[in-house]
Amino acid sequence: MPAIDFRQVRSLISITEVLDLLGFEAVHSGTNQLRGHCPLRGAAGGNRVFSVHLGKQAFHCFKCGASGNHLDLWAQYLKKPLYEAALELCERAGREVPWLQTGQRRGTRK
Repeated sequence: MPAIDFRQVRSLISITEVLDLLGFEAVHSGTNQLRGHCPLRGAAGGNRVFSVHLGKQAFHCFKCGASGNHLDLWAQYLKKPLYEAALELCERAGREVPWLQTGQRRGTRK
Protein backbone atom coordinates (compact mmCIF):
# COMPACT_ATOMS: atom_id res chain seq x y z
CA MET A 1 0.00 0.00 0.00
CA PRO A 2 1.56 3.37 -0.98
CA ALA A 3 2.21 5.83 1.83
CA ILE A 4 0.42 9.17 2.07
CA ASP A 5 2.26 12.33 3.08
CA PHE A 6 -0.16 13.31 5.87
CA ARG A 7 1.76 16.51 6.60
CA GLN A 8 1.22 17.58 2.99
CA VAL A 9 -2.51 16.71 3.17
CA ARG A 10 -2.82 18.99 6.22
CA SER A 11 -1.06 21.83 4.41
CA LEU A 12 -3.09 21.44 1.19
CA ILE A 13 -6.48 21.44 2.90
CA SER A 14 -7.36 23.96 5.61
CA ILE A 15 -9.43 23.37 8.71
CA THR A 16 -12.03 25.82 7.34
CA GLU A 17 -12.45 23.59 4.27
CA VAL A 18 -12.98 20.56 6.51
CA LEU A 19 -15.52 22.47 8.62
CA ASP A 20 -17.36 23.48 5.43
CA LEU A 21 -17.48 19.84 4.31
CA LEU A 22 -18.92 18.93 7.72
CA GLY A 23 -21.55 21.68 7.52
CA PHE A 24 -20.20 23.32 10.69
CA GLU A 25 -21.83 26.64 11.59
CA ALA A 26 -20.05 28.77 14.15
CA VAL A 27 -22.22 30.10 16.98
CA HIS A 28 -19.44 32.47 18.02
CA SER A 29 -16.36 33.65 16.15
CA GLY A 30 -13.36 35.58 17.35
CA THR A 31 -10.22 36.82 15.67
CA ASN A 32 -8.69 33.40 15.21
CA GLN A 33 -11.23 31.12 16.88
CA LEU A 34 -14.62 29.58 16.14
CA ARG A 35 -17.02 27.96 18.59
CA GLY A 36 -20.15 25.96 18.05
CA HIS A 37 -21.79 22.55 18.27
CA CYS A 38 -19.48 19.56 18.08
CA PRO A 39 -19.84 17.95 14.62
CA LEU A 40 -18.72 14.65 16.13
CA ARG A 41 -21.59 14.54 18.62
CA GLY A 42 -24.24 16.48 16.77
CA ALA A 43 -26.13 19.45 18.14
CA ALA A 44 -26.91 17.97 21.54
CA GLY A 45 -25.44 19.51 24.66
CA GLY A 46 -23.91 22.98 24.65
CA ASN A 47 -23.81 25.40 21.80
CA ARG A 48 -20.18 26.53 22.24
CA VAL A 49 -18.40 23.42 23.48
CA PHE A 50 -16.53 22.84 20.20
CA SER A 51 -13.59 25.20 19.70
CA VAL A 52 -11.47 25.65 16.58
CA HIS A 53 -8.21 27.58 16.51
CA LEU A 54 -7.80 28.66 12.89
CA GLY A 55 -4.14 29.65 13.20
CA LYS A 56 -3.10 26.33 14.69
CA GLN A 57 -5.46 24.31 12.45
CA ALA A 58 -6.64 22.51 15.60
CA PHE A 59 -9.91 21.69 17.36
CA HIS A 60 -11.09 20.63 20.79
CA CYS A 61 -14.49 19.62 22.14
CA PHE A 62 -14.86 20.41 25.83
CA LYS A 63 -17.80 18.00 26.13
CA CYS A 64 -16.58 14.78 24.49
CA GLY A 65 -12.83 15.49 24.75
CA ALA A 66 -12.07 15.00 21.06
CA SER A 67 -9.15 17.07 19.82
CA GLY A 68 -6.47 17.21 17.15
CA ASN A 69 -5.87 18.68 13.73
CA HIS A 70 -8.32 18.89 10.87
CA LEU A 71 -7.30 15.53 9.38
CA ASP A 72 -8.00 13.95 12.78
CA LEU A 73 -11.39 15.67 12.82
CA TRP A 74 -12.28 14.32 9.39
CA ALA A 75 -11.19 10.78 10.34
CA GLN A 76 -13.14 10.87 13.61
CA TYR A 77 -16.22 12.23 11.85
CA LEU A 78 -16.13 9.43 9.26
CA LYS A 79 -15.15 6.83 11.88
CA LYS A 80 -12.43 5.62 9.51
CA PRO A 81 -8.68 5.07 9.84
CA LEU A 82 -6.50 8.08 9.03
CA TYR A 83 -5.31 6.58 5.74
CA GLU A 84 -8.82 6.08 4.35
CA ALA A 85 -9.97 9.43 5.70
CA ALA A 86 -7.06 11.24 4.01
CA LEU A 87 -7.91 9.63 0.67
CA GLU A 88 -11.56 10.62 0.97
CA LEU A 89 -10.74 14.15 2.13
CA CYS A 90 -8.45 14.76 -0.85
CA GLU A 91 -11.16 13.47 -3.17
CA ARG A 92 -13.92 15.58 -1.59
CA ALA A 93 -11.70 18.70 -1.58
CA GLY A 94 -10.64 18.13 -5.21
CA ARG A 95 -6.94 17.77 -4.39
CA GLU A 96 -4.37 15.24 -5.61
CA VAL A 97 -3.29 12.75 -2.96
CA PRO A 98 0.29 13.60 -1.93
CA TRP A 99 2.04 10.24 -2.04
CA LEU A 100 5.41 9.66 -0.40
CA GLN A 101 8.12 8.44 -2.73
CA THR A 102 9.11 4.79 -2.34
CA GLY A 103 11.57 4.44 0.52
CA GLN A 104 10.86 7.97 1.81
CA ARG A 105 9.64 8.16 5.38
CA ARG A 106 8.83 11.24 7.40
CA GLY A 107 10.79 11.73 10.58
CA THR A 108 13.70 9.43 9.71
CA ARG A 109 17.26 10.56 9.17
CA LYS A 110 19.48 9.40 6.35
